[in-house]
Amino acid sequence: MVTELPKMKLADQNPPTREVDDEMRKKHRGFSLIELLIVVAIILIIAAIAIPNLLRARIAANESSAVSSIRTMNTSQVTYQSTFPTVGYASTIAALGPSASTGCTTPTSANACLVDWVVSQATAAGTAKSGYYFTDTPVAALNGMTPGYTLDGIPASVNQTGVRGFCSNEDAVIRFKAVGSAISGSEAACAAYTALQ
Repeated sequence: MVTELPKMKLADQNPPTREVDDEMRKKHRGFSLIELLIVVAIILIIAAIAIPNLLRARIAANESSAVSSIRTMNTSQVTYQSTFPTVGYASTIAALGPSASTGCTTPTSANACLVDWVVSQATAAGTAKSGYYFTDTPVAALNGMTPGYTLDGIPASVNQTGVRGFCSNEDAVIRFKAVGSAISGSEAACAAYTALQ
């Protein structure tokens, strides 16, 4: 036995009205301009909080690298003075490093191969190592020997790559100046800086 389904009249089938069609379009049209502006504002607020912290972290890392480089150069100066006793301490940072970026073959008093190429060449803001460049101010020669030195680490760009300036003498105590915009230039000036704890 087959049952027939009742036939629907065309009048019973309600075609979508214009109001229903407009309502469906409103539901699927996407984000409003106000909603997008709120999202952008939230992202900008988060960025404004995060970026200064990121810069501070980078400055702290650069300062730590500069202190480490000065420690390495202090150790290298002592080794240099022991290896070349007739010369005394190295009068330039380049004398502590290799003669070429490819490395060192035979150490000499002109290129002792005690620090790497990057440190030995970081003597100006343009060739800075981790945001710092370094200077070596030798004490005036005595009987043809250099009896002392002052190493300085200066930020390549103050308040961007670093804030503090660092220095050390042959006593190997690393000292700092709150705003390192210039080299100490002498043992006495470096000794006046605050010792790093």
